[in-house]
Amino acid sequence: MAGLVGDGMSVESQSQSQETVQFWFDPRCPWAWITSRWMLEVEKVRPVKTEWKVMSLAYLNLIQHEGKGLSEEYLANMHKAWGPIRVVAAAGERKGHDVYGPLYTAIGTRLHNEGRREDPAVIPEALEEVGLPASLASAAESEEYDELIKTSHNEAFDEVGIDVGTPVIRVRGKTIFGPVVTPAPKGEAAGTLFDGVALVCQTDGFFELKRTRDRKPSFE
Repeated sequence: MAGLVGDGMSVESQSQSQETVQFWFDPRCPWAWITSRWMLEVEKVRPVKTEWKVMSLAYLNLIQHEGKGLSEEYLANMHKAWGPIRVVAAAGERKGHDVYGPLYTAIGTRLHNEGRREDPAVIPEALEEVGLPASLASAAESEEYDELIKTSHNEAFDEVGIDVGTPVIRVRGKTIFGPVVTPAPKGEAAGTLFDGVALVCQTDGFFELKRTRDRKPSFE
């Protein structure tokens, strides 16, 4: 039986080289938010580091899909979706891409866990939390960082295809949609799910596992 060290990881796990999982996010997506919280749990029990990367639901749905088949309400939400990811991109240019993760957490906690999706105070508060000036909130209405967002977005979707949404992750060189799960598994359950995702990603020609969702996102 493997010996345990202070943080609960086995000696064998700590001796493994750390692997990087790339995670593309848009702060407005509740499903990506849950999967992102799963990845933070994975980091606690596996030798894994998450590299956060920006993508845009608005770009995917309004431009790549040309808004086809979307309700007026959803289209309105997509136009709003440009704001937070533009602010994240601007923050990354100001402070470096390491700020993506903390700022995503600050924004996402307010949007999803606190249910403040229409609260204009969310962005300034999140910026303050990570030590950035509230003036960066003005990036929400600017197209200055849109090409940066699209370039990062296309890095993922050129590989995974545009017939999917978010979350999108890259594990062991394979870019995939998912996993879509609710609520986020914690502890060893998070690690077990990661092991399964990593395993199927190593299978050449693997494309899809899916079933119809029968519940709403849970942010527990």
